[in-house]
Amino acid sequence: MTQIHEFDPQLLSEVAALPALPGVYRYFDAEGGVLYVGKARDLKKRVTSYFQKNHGGTRIGHMITKIVRMETTVVRSEAEALLLENNLIKTLNPKYNILFRDDKSYPYLKLTAAQIKEEGGPRLATAFPRIAYYRGAVEKKHRYFGPYPSAWAVKDTILLLQKVFRLRTCEDTVFNNRTRPCLLYQIKRCSAPCVGHVSAEQYALDTANAERFLQGQTQEILSELEKKMLAHADRLEFEQAAELRNQMAALSKVLHQQSMEIGGDKDVDILAVKVQGGKACVNLAMVRGGRHLGDRPYFPTHVENATDAAALDAGLDSSVVQAKEKSLESLILEAFVAQHYIDVPVPPTLVVSEPVDKDLMAALSERTGSRVTAIHQPHEQRRIWLEMAQKNAGLQLARLLAEQGSQQARTRALAEALDLPMDKLDDLRIECFDISHTAGESTQASCVVFKEHKMQNSEYRRYNIENITPGDDYAAMRQVLMRRYTKLAEAARNGEARLPDLVLVDGGKGQVSMAREVFVELGLDLALIAGVEKGEGRKVGLEELVFADGRDKVYLGRDSAALMLIAQIRDEAHRFAITGMRAKRAKVRVGGSRLEDIAGIGPKKRASLLQRFGGVRGIASASVEDIAMVDGISKELAEEIYRALH
Repeated sequence: MTQIHEFDPQLLSEVAALPALPGVYRYFDAEGGVLYVGKARDLKKRVTSYFQKNHGGTRIGHMITKIVRMETTVVRSEAEALLLENNLIKTLNPKYNILFRDDKSYPYLKLTAAQIKEEGGPRLATAFPRIAYYRGAVEKKHRYFGPYPSAWAVKDTILLLQKVFRLRTCEDTVFNNRTRPCLLYQIKRCSAPCVGHVSAEQYALDTANAERFLQGQTQEILSELEKKMLAHADRLEFEQAAELRNQMAALSKVLHQQSMEIGGDKDVDILAVKVQGGKACVNLAMVRGGRHLGDRPYFPTHVENATDAAALDAGLDSSVVQAKEKSLESLILEAFVAQHYIDVPVPPTLVVSEPVDKDLMAALSERTGSRVTAIHQPHEQRRIWLEMAQKNAGLQLARLLAEQGSQQARTRALAEALDLPMDKLDDLRIECFDISHTAGESTQASCVVFKEHKMQNSEYRRYNIENITPGDDYAAMRQVLMRRYTKLAEAARNGEARLPDLVLVDGGKGQVSMAREVFVELGLDLALIAGVEKGEGRKVGLEELVFADGRDKVYLGRDSAALMLIAQIRDEAHRFAITGMRAKRAKVRVGGSRLEDIAGIGPKKRASLLQRFGGVRGIASASVEDIAMVDGISKELAEEIYRALH
């Protein structure tokens, strides 16, 4: 019996009414979960093929039996469909699509915009561009170079720019308050524009050359520097000629250290894929401005469903011989290209370990507005790059498999030690709480989540603890547990949510007793609670587990895999709490405002205030009368400063 008879007539009528236009389709199951997202040149033809064939016992056939609802969106072109499809895949996390997740934004090198200073005015930082590591939303007025595969790659590039062009890296506030050069000037990493050791014109030229260096125009820079050096020498300006000679020597040394035949390539991405043990890795190596910046691995999910889904999307029956279908490696690589370059600028050349669909590259070119080429089986330098990327993909995948095997063993060991459910270890959920403050100030609680054998960063939560006696950790723990589980307990009783299998609190009997009170009040199982009590001398490896249901303490052993997992979760909760507390404390101590944000406070007045009180904390603790005694600060301005910092 074919599957067409199993579908709701309303669904089949919607399929029959689809237009023969490009678009994107989404399938949903009875619970509203997204099963699959796909794109098509011809929506009617593609979607109809799902409901007219018998797909047997394949994974995709199993998926089709679950479809109860469908949504479609018609677009103007295949390129538009490509963009929408992969945005939806990233947003909806469908069960049968290959999915690449990258929670970390890429780092960039930022070159601040120069603002022309007034004639005869003070030397302000804004007139001298600064190079800096940057991650976040971009501002159009500044220049950004990248993305870079890692923070290390950005910082290494900044170091090169300091050596060759001696651009500043200091904050504007530091620049505006300097009276003599810093150490970077002494070691020839900065030209000290803050104290006038370089003219604005020369600094602007160095900045322009640094930009050209980042764009790969190194030989042009060397040629121009050589011409200027010879011109200075002809005019007997030997000091200026020597400065240019030193800059050329530094640049030549940098180029020699890079020692890579770039073969005319300035911006290239090298993509290699490796599949093993049911897992996959795509290794991305970046070349920007002719410099190899490093690698970054990506590990997709839902790989096991890829072959069947792609075969169906190609209009093939899954029972057809696999030779007619793309390799799994090609499917994974195409999914990466389609999803990765939604948010990241695409270079003109991709060197790939597997062939990539021409229609995909055409759609990518159409979307970016410039031609993008994928080169499979490259030669010469590109081949060397690809071999390096393939080797790194294999190494990263082997590391992942080893880590996952180790982590799964730890999960199993903990479940066995604490009599946790053993039938669904992949779904075992642990939540851990920690309290952090400094002498009662800026108290915060953290909740971190462990599931699927790893920490789930997206499910972490911080709680600002208020209305308690400063330093009362027990009251803080009570507050965070009540806030976390009051609604969750009610939802769990109604079958709308799931409680964790284990709740860890960082502390001994006192914290566990407080957790016990909360769980009794909420009607929750006391067997869920365990406290991580520090051992003798607070030494790592001697921790004991304290339980709320009356069980005896458990010492798992210094070399226990279960203790290693508990320590990992506990330490992550502590790290997450401390970083939040420090950020909150810093904000409190400056009243959520910086001096620069207060109207009427310029560089000179700010410098006077900092010099008088020794820092922002000192200003915040001063009275209005004390602040008003600083030169240039009126009573009204002193009151404004006091309000801003309190």
